[in-house]
Amino acid sequence: MRFRKTKDDEANIGIAPLVDIVFLLLIFFMVTSHYDIAAGVQIKLPKITKKAPDPDAENRVIITVDKDAAIYIEGEKIDISALEQRLNKEIKERGVLDLVLQADMDVSHGNVVRIMDIAKNAGINSIVIAARWRSKDLM
Repeated sequence: MRFRKTKDDEANIGIAPLVDIVFLLLIFFMVTSHYDIAAGVQIKLPKITKKAPDPDAENRVIITVDKDAAIYIEGEKIDISALEQRLNKEIKERGVLDLVLQADMDVSHGNVVRIMDIAKNAGINSIVIAARWRSKDLM
């Protein structure tokens, strides 16, 4: 006796489960991604040849200084006179903090040193100065 295959016996892949998986992956990557540079603040970081380890994301605060010497803490514009109070508040809420200072390469050295001094007076544990790392310079 000879059996014939019918079209109902053929395996097919439904598109609905694939679409579900793609949406779940999209949601996963959107939730787990983060951005370190404040949105809307354009800065040019100086270049370095040796990369330093990144400070712990939970215990760090990011201060950005643009080319006009405007100061942003965690993306929010702040006056330099209120910077120490804001850092004190962050330390009380989150504990020991490390500071990541992202300053435009055209900002004067005096402004950067002043911000570093304010941060140390507020009780910041350590200060990391952000720079753009170029791996091709190491070879």
